Amino acid sequence: MKRFVTALFWLALWEGVSLLFSQPLLLPSPLSVSARLCALVQTAAFWESVARSSWRVLRGFTLGAASGVLLAVPAHASPPVRALLYPAVATVKAIPVASFVILALVWLPSRALSTFIAFLMTLPPVYLGTLEGIGRADAQLLELARVYGVPLRRQVAAIYLPAALPSFRTAVALSLGLCWKAGIAAEVIGLPRGTLGERLYNAKVYFLTADLFAWTVVVILLSVCFERAALGVLDGLARRVGA
Repeated sequence: MKRFVTALFWLALWEGVSLLFSQPLLLPSPLSVSARLCALVQTAAFWESVARSSWRVLRGFTLGAASGVLLAVPAHASPPVRALLYPAVATVKAIPVASFVILALVWLPSRALSTFIAFLMTLPPVYLGTLEGIGRADAQLLELARVYGVPLRRQVAAIYLPAALPSFRTAVALSLGLCWKAGIAAEVIGLPRGTLGERLYNAKVYFLTADLFAWTVVVILLSVCFERAALGVLDGLARRVGA
């Protein structure tokens, strides 16, 4: 109920500001944006753009998350490896997305931009979150496991995984939001055909403000839905391992 009231408040505020401006070109009303969204949903091009952008962004996220976990394991085990990776991770975190996109356009075709940018946005937080989580594993339990010769596979499942999951979950939540924002921004700059970024760019160029808002709503909804799905899977895994 609280969420409904909150959403209603912001929609009413949006409607009020739109009426105050009385300029749909500057700020369309929620009703006009909803009408355009309903019209877009009924076209095949809409679903093609959603599928194409979703596939590329989520592919980059998956590759970045897997790489972050795989790098965090040796970094935790070996301080020299951790020191070696630190400058690269810090650099990726610090460089603006726009700089990455422009550089990537020199190396990659535009259709690969969103995947590459999503990968870069995911790797540092997942790597750092996993590294922090592994470091929280109970040292006494680990020592006890070594004394009794518990296999490494069981140590991972019973000690390391419950310790790492909370930090990993936080990193995934952060990364998915960054992935969608940065991935679509990369598409707006690179303009690969038939993507959400191209639709946003065309709406801006032709002053289709209602379309611009409608496509933005689509990106927000996709980001929220995929984040909830990913966190739901992780929460289910956490319950199984007792994290």
